[in-house]
Amino acid sequence: MNFDQIIDRRGTHSMKWDMMQDRYGVSPDTGISMWVADMDFRPPTCVQDALQKALDHGVYGYFGDDDAYRAAICWWMANRHGWQVDPAHIFTTHGLVNAVGLCLHTWTQPGDGVILFTPVYHAFARTIHAAGRKVVECPLALNDGIYEMDLDAADAQMTGQERMVILCSPHNPGGRVWTAQELRDIAAFCTRHDLLLVSDEIHHDLVMPGHRHIPMPVAAPDCIDRLVMLTAASKTFNLAGTHCGNVIIADDRLRGQFADTLAAMGISPNSFGLHAVTAAYSPAGAEWVDALCAYLDSNRQVFDAGVNAIPGVRSMTLQSTYLAWVDFSGTGMEPDEFSARVEQQAQIAANHGPTFGTGGTPYLRFNIGAPRSVIEQAVARLQAAFRDLQ
Repeated sequence: MNFDQIIDRRGTHSMKWDMMQDRYGVSPDTGISMWVADMDFRPPTCVQDALQKALDHGVYGYFGDDDAYRAAICWWMANRHGWQVDPAHIFTTHGLVNAVGLCLHTWTQPGDGVILFTPVYHAFARTIHAAGRKVVECPLALNDGIYEMDLDAADAQMTGQERMVILCSPHNPGGRVWTAQELRDIAAFCTRHDLLLVSDEIHHDLVMPGHRHIPMPVAAPDCIDRLVMLTAASKTFNLAGTHCGNVIIADDRLRGQFADTLAAMGISPNSFGLHAVTAAYSPAGAEWVDALCAYLDSNRQVFDAGVNAIPGVRSMTLQSTYLAWVDFSGTGMEPDEFSARVEQQAQIAANHGPTFGTGGTPYLRFNIGAPRSVIEQAVARLQAAFRDLQ
């Protein structure tokens, strides 16, 4: 568990490092990549060993008999989240953005409204638009520096043309861990307006001390007849490149409809992803995640202390994820100006806030899933780029 180790990812087909020159004008030779949501850490030894075993065998045929894989998912959800999952309820997709697209295809029609609580993960809106559906933005309320649901305002927005809610739980980019009552309120909102609830819980394992993620079916079991759960090991164990996500559906009717979609599209999982997830969801994997969360919490403290020392800049306190959401509005600068300072002076690539939808304009999102020395260097560069404000 050497999270301090620097691993050079340049020239390895890493989107995070090898694409930042094209996207942000930041050279991978001199810059720090803090945009794409994967970490600069290797997964635990148990995952590496499982993949090495597959490589050593050397035959990469079709994967069959996934009982151990399903059992590992059920063990993990029960032991880490108090959620009892039936293995027959699990589907595997090529990651969770793919899962969102499959949900849109299964339960909505072109022109239907799909609700997002914004600002929120940018791939949701991109996928909705690409599917010919309509994004309905319900802005989150900002109270005492954290996001909260404004469901009264959302109620007033509804036209009857909406068919689905996509919830990000925990929230990306704000890092909120929704409370049990907030989750019940969202479920009630979906019931009031007869909406399917797709709950993307990909960051559910990466929770800071003092907070606890609650799966939607645990918080609001009465909403099972309209609930589709999206989970994955990819953020937890840094396995995004395996493109292996899970759609878990307890309702028989919804499960049958989703099964029809997968059958019609000929979708089957990647064997390397199944090997990795089976190994990750284990006691050894759990020990690694506990150490990771402690390390990320220390990174959060270092990053927030340094960034919040810059006048007019404020990092939202993370309850979950490794994605810092930083508000530059207090500087009085327009987004082009503070983004240019970050990219050109600090030589840091970070996600632009407007891509996350309404409410994101004054923000940048920084990935702090990196060795501590990299976080310290990023803080020093940001302070230097805004030194005239001191």
